[in-house]
Amino acid sequence: MFEKPEGIENCRIWIDGCFDFAHHGHAGAMLQARQLGKELYVGVHSDEEILANKGPTVMTLEERLTAVDACKWSTRAIANAPYVTDPKVMDEYDCKYVVHGDDITTDANGEDCYQLVKDLGRFVVVERTPNISTTDLVGRMLLMSKNHHYPDLNKNWKKLLTEGNLDRFRKYATDETGLNLGSIVWLNTVDGLNVIVEPKRGEFDANQKLVYIDGGFDLFHPGHIEALKTAYQKAREFSGKVIVGIHDDLTVNQYKGLNYPIMNIFERSLCVLQCGYVDGIVLNAPYIPTMDFLSKLGNVIKVYHGPTEIDADEVYNKVKQEFEFLPKHKYDNINTEVIVNRVLKNKAAYEERQKKKGWKANIEKVLEANERNLREKSRAG
Repeated sequence: MFEKPEGIENCRIWIDGCFDFAHHGHAGAMLQARQLGKELYVGVHSDEEILANKGPTVMTLEERLTAVDACKWSTRAIANAPYVTDPKVMDEYDCKYVVHGDDITTDANGEDCYQLVKDLGRFVVVERTPNISTTDLVGRMLLMSKNHHYPDLNKNWKKLLTEGNLDRFRKYATDETGLNLGSIVWLNTVDGLNVIVEPKRGEFDANQKLVYIDGGFDLFHPGHIEALKTAYQKAREFSGKVIVGIHDDLTVNQYKGLNYPIMNIFERSLCVLQCGYVDGIVLNAPYIPTMDFLSKLGNVIKVYHGPTEIDADEVYNKVKQEFEFLPKHKYDNINTEVIVNRVLKNKAAYEERQKKKGWKANIEKVLEANERNLREKSRAG
């Protein structure tokens, strides 16, 4: 039941969802969907549909579309996709199959949103990314917890590079097909700079021009995306590539306080790595970059920072000849604190959403158990 259909690699694939916060679980679903077919169309539900079936969104439809469009595995984002997947809409975009995780999603009435396409044999299951969801992230904001943070990577980097995490880095570093080598991933520690994921062959020779941009990239949002898009466009003017330095949890918390970052470095890195405007990342990048550090990356000719408040004389003093602020953009009013404040301002509504999620989860567990039984009977028969 729901096995990979023959010939699916020649088909256009459909996937849909809320995509509230651009977290790596969403990216993981898009990656697996894109690996199955030749193109991926991503349906994004309206704010009104999500409110009626799930609860209030944190990000607006336009912001969510920006995030989906920026994913390197997304061919096209489709606005206002119905919450209950409609095969007629799939047909409109010439999508033969819909892909979804191995969990069940229900509508406001507690009914399976994919039952119709399942009955039509147009539903394909992929593995759901564990331990991350919009509900999890909202919970971290409401509870102000820091249990998700990684310890000091200079002292204990092996906790980040478990085999499971390394496998995820390799998958998210793939190219736009999700099947081939793509981006490079470095780990920076007191012992030096090491490549932990190799890029596509021949992509990073000694003469390759690079631009470098760094930050926390917490709750990877449209402000980050627009800054990276601008850096990407500037880099491509001289055939350059974009390398993104990502600060560790300890550093982000030191400068931001409270329970920041809301996403840990593993989660934030995957969010950056899935972005189509990024050619490589540096885990545990130094807060204050130096020319010695940049020379280890390669031929870095520009260092950028988004149009946000920062003491450039303090942070980028050692690379001031190469440093440049990026210009303002349409999402330069969004930062991590703005998003957290949206949640806290509507705390009661989001707490109700969390409760609704719990109620729906019980129904979904029953539906999932029934579906498993049907699959087992089908295999046995």
